[in-house]
Amino acid sequence: MSNPRIAVIIGSTRKTRFADKPAQWFMDWVADHADLDFELVDLRDQDLPFFDEAASNLWAPSEDPRAVAWQQKLAGFDGFVFVVAEYNHSITGALKNALDQAYKEWNRKPMAALAYGGVGGARAVEQLRLIAVELQMVPLRNAVHIGGGDFMKVSPLGEDAPMSAIEDHLQGGLDGMLDELTFWAKLLKDAPKP
Repeated sequence: MSNPRIAVIIGSTRKTRFADKPAQWFMDWVADHADLDFELVDLRDQDLPFFDEAASNLWAPSEDPRAVAWQQKLAGFDGFVFVVAEYNHSITGALKNALDQAYKEWNRKPMAALAYGGVGGARAVEQLRLIAVELQMVPLRNAVHIGGGDFMKVSPLGEDAPMSAIEDHLQGGLDGMLDELTFWAKLLKDAPKP
């Protein structure tokens, strides 16, 4: 049986985003994961229009071929890790739009978060979890939060140190998240989808 496939979705598209640094650190960390296969999915590389369909694809097939291509891409994954920037106590507009472009493809799959911001992106992760529930995902309890002094240590706004400078602070959240993600991804991989 093949390992569950997990998309690591970078949710910020700004030219000056910080997301690339923690995303690459995470991808390096999970490169040889025994139970899960990870693929980086950058929203910058997805040609997504603003959501403008008649309805969610739960109710009516999407007409825009770009939305359909996104849905087909998502359908090939068994779970998701979102790299989450906190903008005004929530997720980015680009990530919200990407979430809205699909419905069935998110269903009954686990979602985790690697977040950053003033309080470790915690408020954005809470918003993301609410959206995930509506999309019938399984939001995980554990997440990786880069906030406060750790964020200023590795951010270009501060010392711009390598992620290794703070990874001992992130290890507990990372281990808990990966254990939980492995459990749910394996459990739900072959579960019937709506």
